[in-house]
Amino acid sequence: MLPEEDLKIIKKELGREPTLVEQGCFLNLWSEHCSYRSSAPLLKTFTTTGENVIIGPGDDAAIIKFEDGYVLAIGMESHNHPSYVDPYNGAATGIGGIVRDIISMGARPIALMDPLYFGPLDTPKNLFLFEQIIKGIAGYGNCIGVPVVNGETFFDRKYSGNPLVNVVAVGLCREENIMTARSQKAGNKLVLAGSSTGKDGLGGASFASRDLSESAEAEDRPSVQVGDPYTEKLVIEMTLEAIYKGYVKSCKDLGAAGLGGASSELAAKGGLGARIITDSVPQREPNMNAYEILLAESQERMLFEVAPEDVDAVLALAEKYDLNGAVVGYLTEEPMYTVEFRGEIVADLPIGFLTGGAPTCEKPSIAPAPRMEEEGKKPETPEDLKAAFLKVLSSYNIASKEWIYRQYDHEVQLRTVVKPGEDSGVLRITDKKGIALSCGCQPRATLLDPYSGGKTAIIENAMNLAVKGAEGLAIVNCLNFGNPDRPEIYWQFKNAILGLGDGARELSIPIVGGNVSLYNESDEFKTAILPTPSIGVIGKIDLETPLPSGFFAKSGDSIILVGETTPKMGGSEYYACIGAENSGKVPQVPENAPTIIKAVIEAVKSGKLSSAHDLSLGGLGAGLAKMCRNLCAKVDLSEVAEMQADEVLFSEAPARALLATGEPEAVQEILKNVPHTIIGKVGGKALEIKGKDFEISLPIKEISEAYGSLTRFMVG
Repeated sequence: MLPEEDLKIIKKELGREPTLVEQGCFLNLWSEHCSYRSSAPLLKTFTTTGENVIIGPGDDAAIIKFEDGYVLAIGMESHNHPSYVDPYNGAATGIGGIVRDIISMGARPIALMDPLYFGPLDTPKNLFLFEQIIKGIAGYGNCIGVPVVNGETFFDRKYSGNPLVNVVAVGLCREENIMTARSQKAGNKLVLAGSSTGKDGLGGASFASRDLSESAEAEDRPSVQVGDPYTEKLVIEMTLEAIYKGYVKSCKDLGAAGLGGASSELAAKGGLGARIITDSVPQREPNMNAYEILLAESQERMLFEVAPEDVDAVLALAEKYDLNGAVVGYLTEEPMYTVEFRGEIVADLPIGFLTGGAPTCEKPSIAPAPRMEEEGKKPETPEDLKAAFLKVLSSYNIASKEWIYRQYDHEVQLRTVVKPGEDSGVLRITDKKGIALSCGCQPRATLLDPYSGGKTAIIENAMNLAVKGAEGLAIVNCLNFGNPDRPEIYWQFKNAILGLGDGARELSIPIVGGNVSLYNESDEFKTAILPTPSIGVIGKIDLETPLPSGFFAKSGDSIILVGETTPKMGGSEYYACIGAENSGKVPQVPENAPTIIKAVIEAVKSGKLSSAHDLSLGGLGAGLAKMCRNLCAKVDLSEVAEMQADEVLFSEAPARALLATGEPEAVQEILKNVPHTIIGKVGGKALEIKGKDFEISLPIKEISEAYGSLTRFMVG
């Protein structure tokens, strides 16, 4: 049902009652998911241009200049609500949708990343969602031959009723083959190719713009699309061949709002209208009506604008790849969106009003009440510091995620240089150059301080690239929040966006696209998710210099801590482990964070580092332990900072890294303008940490058992 206020606006503009099909078009295209009604004013604060940006926000994906005539396509999407209702298909079709966004730009998909957020695996439902979502991503991504090279998996009870499935995709093409979704010429035909159209996914866009109910699994299952990765692989090849042969004038994948969304948006973007003949659409089920044909979100479908003389060639290509292909309409000079069904006009709308007429505005925004004074007090330092250390290391969010990424094919296409399990994935693009990829955010910190949480997400991901020597090229985001009609939620949303924007500007990395996913709440758990401004970042990397390992690699190397450790612990994994989630202040991003990141990049590019690792969740303690794969270290933290033992070990102050080198003087010269300290040496089979008033010894076996694997939680 259309909201009453929207219906009033529509009736006034049309001067009549909208038909049922027209109401369906507005319901979907004016949804938050499609039109960014409460987020558009905030998203305009992002800096989206730069010397390497060829196409920024507004198309299916962004296009970034690389080098030697190559460009990169990058996009990020969510598939949150569908993945709760039907986790396997919801996650699988999330992969399929973002991949089609990439190919619609003329690029071959070469990499995926998957930031995922779950409730703890201590209930059968959460465990089922977790396992099925991972299987859905693996099942689809592996079949279409696109490697998953990086990801994040974060757990918190606030995701129990609403897991988040975010996906980043990256593609590669030559600059001359760039395609857009901007229509070119009236009279050109609209060709639909790929799978047939069924009733699956009906109302998916509007479904993504409301809260989940307790009965969501049963009543909303028709809103979830069903994917077929084998058809998707054929669609990839057919689409790219049609584009490279010059048959396609513009192109758009069928995602939210199905054919109705794709055809109206493609036509409107070029200032044209469109006439759609729904009877011509290849249908999977008998007796489908116009509403179903137009708005179903059946997967693996692409829409092409094709000159009349090239239609037969495109249809022949569809037949070659054993896909459906049909002319379903044409572009018109008159800027109207007209839909025909069985010889009758069932929709006739001003196309600009349909695609761009949804009212947008900032909603009321109120900061939550200040936390109680006692909630801000620092917990006592534990007497058994080693036990606390092992508890952090074995927690959901620190423990090894190897069980997850081992299910993904991360080497297909033979570009992968650094596999999952390190700070960044790295892919080869040319003989000398590659890209590094990182994703994720810090939701608990964002809950306590949305601005700092958003800014920290930018800095941490940039540091993940920096420890491999990569400089950021572009950022995409997936902004996952609760119900924006609640002023305190909109306040979170607004301030996180401001933090993201400022962090990106300070690093001079443009934010080139993304997705907004609101209404992530459930009746079942009576709560909103943690504010989750998840991002994906790509950077350019020089492959002629040996890349440092994310683990200690050479005995005798000096270990350098870069950046400043501060005692603020709010939002940290350590506080979550000891039940103090609401305590403390969130550490702020230091003003010299860009300088620190640049210095780390230069240190890596010098070729003098054997190991490098970003510090984030779990702080310095977890960072040191995770680097102890084959070799450990002896470390003295007495001079790091004037603070308590647990603060030194577990502070998550941003813009810090650990570097290991056999040439400490040369590396220190590179780092001379940023805070850094030599804290120890690599070697031995135990991690020995000494502080002003503590000593801990962790044999490599204890580290391995604690860090272990996520599988220990997968019971019941």
